[in-house]
Amino acid sequence: MEKRLILYHGSNQDFDVISLTKSKDKRDFGVGFYTTTLRKQADSWAKAIYKRYGGDGIFVYEMELVITDALSVKYFDDLSEEWLLMVQKNRTLGGIQHNFDIVQGPVANDKTTRTIGFFISGILDANTTIERLRINKVTNQVSIHTPAALSNLKILRKYQHEG
Repeated sequence: MEKRLILYHGSNQDFDVISLTKSKDKRDFGVGFYTTTLRKQADSWAKAIYKRYGGDGIFVYEMELVITDALSVKYFDDLSEEWLLMVQKNRTLGGIQHNFDIVQGPVANDKTTRTIGFFISGILDANTTIERLRINKVTNQVSIHTPAALSNLKILRKYQHEG
């Protein structure tokens, strides 16, 4: 069975080809290409990263991802201990600490970093951490980790915003 998702990627870079080699390490779901189902969120990411680092401009890419049965996908519908442990492993060990082609789930964003840090350092337990994270409006992310999954991702259009 095939599933199609419309995704958005916010960036400070102008590109036509997606590369997994550009990913930063120690991200929520590991090294990968990160997108969201929420255009407004991608817009916010693009503006924030441009403000912080400069770059070519403020870009939001609209993409289509075709998910087939051949791909291994992990879905986190909500904050959970399993999600928290994955974020902890990827943020502390780096690389990719799972065997999935694609991971979809909540974002541990700038508003939640301190709480996640308290969990990683052992100050908070998993249940307390998840309850504290629920206070924040949780957004979503879809991360692509393998060339097989990346080959099913196509840029549909690119929007450029004024800085």
